[in-house]
Amino acid sequence: MDDDSGRGCLVGAGGLTSFVGRRQEIAGVRRNLSASRLVTLTGPGGIGKTRLALVVADRVRRAFRDGIQVVQLASLGDAREVASAFTSALAVLDQSNRSATQQLVDHLGTQQVLLVVDNCEHVLTPTAELLAELLETAPGLRVLATSREPLGIAGELVTVIPPLSVPTAEQLHDAASVDHSEAVQLLVDRARSVAPDFAVTDANRLAVQQLCERLDGMPLAIELAAIRLRTLSVGQVVERLDRRFELLTGGSRVARPRQQTLRALIDWSHELCSDDERLLWARMSVFPGGCDLTAVEEVCGFGDFAAERVVDVLDRLVAKSIVIAEHIGERVRYRQLMTVREYGAERLDELGELPVLRRRMRDHYLRQARSMVERWCGPGQHEMLATMRRDHANLLAALEWSLTTPDERPAGGRLASFLRYHWIAGGSLSEGRRWLDRILDVLDGDTVERGSVLWVAAWATLLQGDREAAAVRLAELEHVAVVLDDQELAAHAANWRALYHLFSGSLPTAIGLYHRAVQGHRALGSTGAVLTAQFQLAMARNFQEPAGDALETCREVLAVSARHGERWNHAYALWISGLQHWRAGDMAAAKQAATAALEIQRDFTDGVCTALVLELMSWIAMSNQQADNAAMLGAAAGAVWHRLGTSIDAFGPHITADSLRLAQQVVETVGAERVAKVAQRLAHLTKAEAIELALEIDAAVKPTTATCVARSCPLTDRELEVARLIATGLSNRAIAENLVISPRTVDGHVERMLGKLGFASRTQVASWIASLDESDDEARAHRAPAP
Repeated sequence: MDDDSGRGCLVGAGGLTSFVGRRQEIAGVRRNLSASRLVTLTGPGGIGKTRLALVVADRVRRAFRDGIQVVQLASLGDAREVASAFTSALAVLDQSNRSATQQLVDHLGTQQVLLVVDNCEHVLTPTAELLAELLETAPGLRVLATSREPLGIAGELVTVIPPLSVPTAEQLHDAASVDHSEAVQLLVDRARSVAPDFAVTDANRLAVQQLCERLDGMPLAIELAAIRLRTLSVGQVVERLDRRFELLTGGSRVARPRQQTLRALIDWSHELCSDDERLLWARMSVFPGGCDLTAVEEVCGFGDFAAERVVDVLDRLVAKSIVIAEHIGERVRYRQLMTVREYGAERLDELGELPVLRRRMRDHYLRQARSMVERWCGPGQHEMLATMRRDHANLLAALEWSLTTPDERPAGGRLASFLRYHWIAGGSLSEGRRWLDRILDVLDGDTVERGSVLWVAAWATLLQGDREAAAVRLAELEHVAVVLDDQELAAHAANWRALYHLFSGSLPTAIGLYHRAVQGHRALGSTGAVLTAQFQLAMARNFQEPAGDALETCREVLAVSARHGERWNHAYALWISGLQHWRAGDMAAAKQAATAALEIQRDFTDGVCTALVLELMSWIAMSNQQADNAAMLGAAAGAVWHRLGTSIDAFGPHITADSLRLAQQVVETVGAERVAKVAQRLAHLTKAEAIELALEIDAAVKPTTATCVARSCPLTDRELEVARLIATGLSNRAIAENLVISPRTVDGHVERMLGKLGFASRTQVASWIASLDESDDEARAHRAPAP
């Protein structure tokens, strides 16, 4: 099931749950999407808005060049974080210091995409304001929203989702007529998941009709009632519901609003739970996002309800559809539907346990974040980042509670600083900086907590190119380190002051500070911090000292990181090694190092490292007289920089000078018009697509196809393969499906191929392939048979 329940082929408690009915609604929503750029599905909780939205989105997917994106707002507790929730859901890896709204405007500006925005009602005003701006600035954007009330934006088409069709007693005149009612179809489908032999018969059809009528055709209510059919007959379920409704309304059916139908079902489900099940239901409502078993045990298992009992009780809640179990590979995550979680939150408030649960949840993620830092210099880094991304909503909820609870602010500061790799390497740098700045606004005093937040904030601002703000943070950090005589803070102060000077172009000062930082980190046994300081030292040496010094430092980083199974620092050291080899004129070694760094980035979401490596690969290609490849790789780097919201300029004048010089060489060789055309074609590359394109270019070093070699063909094997498919009349998208690569990768091959052959159209490519094949046939006809 999905939030709002009842509809859709989505992963649910028992795997995939079928989608039943709603043909008219699907057709209506599709028509509305054709007529308006904003369609909002409204209705009470449990009516099936989410499922319907997702099914419609899936069915219109082909109409949107850049696909479908889903933004779930159910877990959001702070209206100020709406835009950040959008950037996280859309994977806007923007490293700049621009607002989240500005990042979204830029990210979506030229995209043709359908945005499904789910559960808007509790953050209605900020969501409406954000969507209004995005729709105004992104002409290719369409939005399908779900909310219990309209957004109120000009041009919005509101579709009120009705209950499922319920038959009258006359319409359900025999068991065979079940297919004419969506409510009955859903009841039968869900009942069979708990009672496989369930069927509508002449004996129970009247009770089935009465049950669907009593439940007002509400999908979630029907699903919860169906669970009761494991142990009760349909007639018994109807009898018990009628007694509940009489208690709610004093016997008047007219006085019962539809939402009380669902409330009665949830109340009944709650009463049928054991004490332990009720307690866990309430305690789990503290998680705004899904969570894993360890989190449930550590946060919810305390007092008389020991952690060891959690798994058995959780299993029973899953069986009762109170908790949804979602399988992600070998991992299982648990969540509650929004309506069910809201009910649990009410019970938790009645128990008076909310502050305790908030603190326990914060402390759980504080331990997780601390563990990530302690284990960072070792294997499994990208898995740890992936875990933190899945818990992103819970992390923000823990930070929000800490910041708004005065006595908890120091612990909130510790959490934010321990999340350093989640912010920096995990693609949430802009959001991380906002949280770090918020904490510094409320966390006073010369404390270790404030000092730790200061150096992480300085790191973030430097990567965004905001050196002025970084200087302010660094000055205070240095003061706190002296006041506390804290050697760890002093080492970080030297480390990030060195980066400030490196990015400012003051290389001798940076190098001296890096030596001090390495010495300080090493004295504290912080191997990961040593590696980070050393690869940055190698970067400074790359521009200041003889080539051997930078390479020697890189070799040390590579050796230590390899010994520990560490890959994040390893990738940066490979990039700097490649940069130094390129500066020394060793193109083969430079290309080997850059390729290895890019292979690592397949597992990481470090946009900065990816963009820097793509830049280097472009320079190597230009130095090897492969100007077309250089243009392609430069455009791929530009696409990644654009998504980050920054540029190579943030990394200092020396590397910027190289970038400008090589870019000018590419323009002079292939022409400004062609460079601009390639950049335009590849502007929408995602980081993953840019990486794959670059690795394909790297793999296609020389053609090996016999025909191509014989005729000195300039195309690589893959390019020739694409050319032959073009000759058959296939589109780029069809070619991508045929070769199992992305359409944008094919776009890149076509661009490069046209440049190499000097052609302007696909028709010329098809004609060239035909002439090539005719020549081959003629050559074979005249070839003497082998002895």
